Order: sequence, then C-alpha cells, then structure tokens
Amino acid sequence: MYAYDDYKPKDNEFLKGVKGCATYTEIKEWIKSEYGLKVSSLYVAQIKDKCGLEKRLNYNIGEEKSRVPKCPPEKEKAIMAAFRHFNMV
Repeated sequence: MYAYDDYKPKDNEFLKGVKGCATYTEIKEWIKSEYGLKVSSLYVAQIKDKCGLEKRLNYNIGEEKSRVPKCPPEKEKAIMAAFRHFNMV
C-alpha cells in the first residue's frame, strides 16, 4: 500500500503556474491592511473586467439612468497589487 499523505512539498514552487482565486472580501481586506484604502466590490469588478478575469453574473443591475463611478487610479493600483498577491494575474 502507498500512503499519499506522506508527500509534503518543501516549498510552494509547485504552485507557481497555478492561477489563484480570492473572494471579493479577501481582496478588500488585504487592500485595507496593506494600503489603508477601502475599495468597493464595484471597483474590484471593474478591474477584473479590465484584466479579463472571470466573474459571476451580477443580478443587481440597477436602473440604466444611474451613473456608475469609475475606479480611481490609486485604488486600481492597489487592486492590481492584490490580484498579484493572490496569484490571479
């Protein structure tokens, strides 16, 4: 019999090519702790669109006459740093 539990990698090198995923909450909490910025889920979603990352369907569409704010450049940089931290890009 072989025991599969015995194998323990020495480092995370085996994960180098694997794309990560993080929840919106994890991304927002990481940005808050690292940069002291509060970012909205809307801003995270906008940057995901910009990077071509997969998102789930948004059921809360809203009215078409409302104005949608754009993500400011400093928050975009923080979100991109979070994506890199979580190996999403």
